[in-house]
Amino acid sequence: MKEFKKHKFKFSPYLERLYQSDEPLIVYKVDDGYNIYTHFSKKIILTNKNINKFFKSFDKKKYKKETDTMIGFFGYEILCNLIGLKIINQKKSNFYKGIFYKPETVIKIRDNIKIVSNLKNIKSRSNFQKTQISSPFKLNIKFSKYQKIFNFFSKKIREGETYQIKICTKYRNKSKINPINFFWRLMKVNSSPEAFMIKDKDYSIVSCSPETLINKKGSNIVTKPIAGTLKKLNGLNKQKALKFFKHNIKETKEHNMIVDMERSDLSKICRPGSVKILKKKFVEEYKHLFHYVTLVKGKLINKITIKDIIKAMMPGGSVIGCPKIRTLELLNNQENEDRNIYTGSFGYIKFNKDMRFNIIIRSILNYKNLSEISAASGVVLDSTAKKEFNENYIKAKSLLELFK
Repeated sequence: MKEFKKHKFKFSPYLERLYQSDEPLIVYKVDDGYNIYTHFSKKIILTNKNINKFFKSFDKKKYKKETDTMIGFFGYEILCNLIGLKIINQKKSNFYKGIFYKPETVIKIRDNIKIVSNLKNIKSRSNFQKTQISSPFKLNIKFSKYQKIFNFFSKKIREGETYQIKICTKYRNKSKINPINFFWRLMKVNSSPEAFMIKDKDYSIVSCSPETLINKKGSNIVTKPIAGTLKKLNGLNKQKALKFFKHNIKETKEHNMIVDMERSDLSKICRPGSVKILKKKFVEEYKHLFHYVTLVKGKLINKITIKDIIKAMMPGGSVIGCPKIRTLELLNNQENEDRNIYTGSFGYIKFNKDMRFNIIIRSILNYKNLSEISAASGVVLDSTAKKEFNENYIKAKSLLELFK
């Protein structure tokens, strides 16, 4: 929370006009503040047919300035398709499989505001959107249904088909939201390392994702698996949370499995012997919970492609389960609704092929006058259905509170 206050904004007429306009824009949390991307000259709607062309397009590009980047998201379904996994027999909302934008303006919000733009005489129409909530949230599955899925997956774990699996539940209501208002309110109470917001003409996403899946600079790559959640209670602090995680067999098993899996994912694209633990088993604090975290680094193989990196690392293992491919197959055959953006990835690819992507969790998707919040917790051999079901609510709580 201290970090947000450091960058608390003074009134900026330029930003206020932008916020109130109909201009599509993206706000992205960065290490020392926030970046706003807008005035998009390209908008690429990804499909299973054009995604390879999208990846190859970076081979012809040169990085000269900060606007030389594509920023956007991959949905869960297109990432599954990329690694050869089909999703069938699921109820679909027909939301986009992925969209990337080419910005012509980048606004850097630090202690001061700096505007980098390729445009002059920018004009936007005013189009203030008021939040309208038409119905309360409903959970897509009741506990009785969740327990049946839980029992099925627990059986698969005992049979050795998977070691951990994450069951997704969704909260949904009828509403239109002002995503900019929601995002800054969320940042005041639950600022997260990979938070972002997208506002476009027909949809919006507001996210306080904590997890960095890919941070690539040159040949160096870092990933930050998160596995382990503890509800905040009176008297708990980071030191006590760390002690809890270290002495809890279930949380330790879950964390070790996910770290090993993401090390394995990195090893597919990194030089032999270069994948190492950068920072081991520490705690991050959020509004309603503590997370158990590790940092892993590697050195990429020469001439590795963007597609190779995406296929190796996505969908992010920490929000799927272990082993990744078999677990994805089980999930896709058992879940009866599409995940849309949930457990996809948001981020950017620069024209020099540096990239940063998160895992899309702790997010609101507003589309066709519906808001959707998804959450999932990890089922391992020592799990109980009630605890994991309740953990999903804890993860969604800070987002649900925005609608009050």
